[in-house]
Amino acid sequence: MPPSLNLPEPVTDLAAVRAGGTVTLTWTMPRRNTDKLLLTQDVTAQVCRTEAKVVMAGLCVDAGAAVMEKPGAQATFTDVLPAAEATGDARPLRYFVELKNARGRSAGLSNPAMVLAGAPPGPVTGFTAEVRKAGVVVQWAADGEAAPVRLLRTLLTPPAKTEKKGLMAAPAEPVEQRLLIEDVSKGSALDKTARFGETYSYRAQRVAVVTVDGLTLELPGAVSAAVTVDVEDVFPPAVPAGLVAVATVGAGETAAQTSIDLSWQPDAEADVTGYAVYRREGDGAWTRVSGAAPVVGPAFHDTDVQAGHSYAYAVTAIDAKGHESARSAEATETVPAQ
Repeated sequence: MPPSLNLPEPVTDLAAVRAGGTVTLTWTMPRRNTDKLLLTQDVTAQVCRTEAKVVMAGLCVDAGAAVMEKPGAQATFTDVLPAAEATGDARPLRYFVELKNARGRSAGLSNPAMVLAGAPPGPVTGFTAEVRKAGVVVQWAADGEAAPVRLLRTLLTPPAKTEKKGLMAAPAEPVEQRLLIEDVSKGSALDKTARFGETYSYRAQRVAVVTVDGLTLELPGAVSAAVTVDVEDVFPPAVPAGLVAVATVGAGETAAQTSIDLSWQPDAEADVTGYAVYRREGDGAWTRVSGAAPVVGPAFHDTDVQAGHSYAYAVTAIDAKGHESARSAEATETVPAQ
């Protein structure tokens, strides 16, 4: 058998992450050489970087080297970007690792690992968050920056409070969530996934996004200070709509059946538990005629009416926490004289 060239197997799992002006490379050192023999000598990892899509001789710029002493170990290398690679528009930057034996020979370059070169987008300023009925509205200063904004949301509520059991229970909520806002023209966005009863911390950063060969690369900017929000449901339901009043008149022995029947469109909000019906005559004060308990369905039968009298009605919606909406538009009806 001819002697082994002792060429380390090429790296196949090179990965790269950029943070600010530094890029951290990680990979797994091979245990064997290309002849499938165990490596017994130190291996030199030569790192290079290039903006070229196709790597050719002389196009991959030397980024440094390190001696790797442990075959099979996880290797790490940190590269400080030169000014040329840390300025300008976001663009792909490819890294390669070449493992060399004691004679400086290798079996070739690793797989490419890509990050984005260029200057990171500017910071998010004037960042605020406010609870609305539809979710949490986040806002920031409009400074003409077109890069998307990423929300970094952390659930601060203790897990014991959020965990609920049963078939109808909402699924557990992730503690950390990353929400990308691509349309930043308004300087605000609505987080509809925030849940009432929870407390969240929001931070924001701009992110330059570039797609290369189907792979999405990101270059994040600085992270804003955190804003804490208690998402409490203090909002009344929507005002009921479509109220209609129709008088029904009894005759003779059935005169006691004289009434005004009310109906309206049901409220679509899930936490609405019922309705309250109010009535007044002329310019008199509104009086709740539906009783203390909410009316369950979108209808009411008012029998406490008199022939020849005109009544105005309005309806409110009530949710599970007792919040009551404003009164609906009035519906007026006159009970015919006997």
